[in-house]
Amino acid sequence: MMADHAEVTERTVVAELLTFLEERTKSAVTEDQDLFATGAVSSMFAMQLVVHLEEAYDVTIVGGDLKQVNFRTVRAMAELVLRLREAQGVTGGA
Repeated sequence: MMADHAEVTERTVVAELLTFLEERTKSAVTEDQDLFATGAVSSMFAMQLVVHLEEAYDVTIVGGDLKQVNFRTVRAMAELVLRLREAQGVTGGA
């Protein structure tokens, strides 16, 4: 989980997600790697990612945002987090 007062930027979200994924999958992951096509992430693990993103970044992911395309790459997840934080009025660190 991110430090309570860390600034949330695309770079910090990408770095945190790379660490999270590498710890969970025990393999190296790149920010533009298709996590589903390469088998790094299953649909079951994707639900764990949803919970992690919601808890780590104080966002709610529902409805149309639960599409696989938003979880296909680390960069896509970072963009989702930043978009949701802005839309949901989340400010400050994670």
